[in-house]
Amino acid sequence: MAEISALMVKDLRDKTGAGMADCKKALVDAEGDMNLAIEILRKKGAASAAKRADKSANEGMIVALTSPDGNTASILEINCETDFVARNQEFVDYVNLVAQALLENDVNNADDLYKLSANGNNIVDIHNEILSKFSEKIEARRLERWTSDGYVTAYIHAGNKLAVLLEVNTPINGDESQSLVRDIAMQIAAMNPQYVERSQVNSETLMKEIEIYKQQAIEQGKKEEIAERIAQGRLEKFYSENCLIEQAFVKDGNMNISDVLKKISEIQGTEVKVNRFVRFALGEA
Repeated sequence: MAEISALMVKDLRDKTGAGMADCKKALVDAEGDMNLAIEILRKKGAASAAKRADKSANEGMIVALTSPDGNTASILEINCETDFVARNQEFVDYVNLVAQALLENDVNNADDLYKLSANGNNIVDIHNEILSKFSEKIEARRLERWTSDGYVTAYIHAGNKLAVLLEVNTPINGDESQSLVRDIAMQIAAMNPQYVERSQVNSETLMKEIEIYKQQAIEQGKKEEIAERIAQGRLEKFYSENCLIEQAFVKDGNMNISDVLKKISEIQGTEVKVNRFVRFALGEA
């Protein structure tokens, strides 16, 4: 029997969009014959055709979920090729089913996700049925699952094209505080910050920004020492646009996010800080 290498399995997966386990089994059954392996996958619905690999799966949906206690959360993007499929109720139900399985199981990659079961069925089998039904490239593009000693909230923008997870450092009790934390998640969706706070901005990024601002000022006729001061001033604007806690609060321009956190802290009776966030926008690089 021909030896089945990891490269062969990856090649078959790239050609068909089928899962790694299915690809390896098909290659074993086909004794290493790539064309026969593709045919095996086609017959079981794990791949509709080799042409799938050349298609672009940029539609789909994103689901973000949290457990009732806010200690566990998941975010998942599953792509398909057309908006028609993305809006189909069977596809929507499938994505929600997989997202719930991710929330309930400690996995961190698509291969392990598809080894799980949901509602008494293997997810890989449900996945293959969806592939067979729609004859499109459908794949889990990215996912994250968090556990927290603090509190995690989720926000999904209308249409499931954009979603956010946000973690703060301490449990949050009460509707008012939880609503404000969710407002911060909405802020992340709307304003797309790159960092929680300025200490997270690395020196390379800072030097690059300063050099750009200096060059802009020099091209406007400013002397180098003046251009340096202008660059430092513009750096403050960079921080206010890119660091979450320094952004102006979209729901009240008289506050920034650090003010919102102070308000939550007062209600909770303990200091509330943002630990981390993640923002998925459909099809982004």
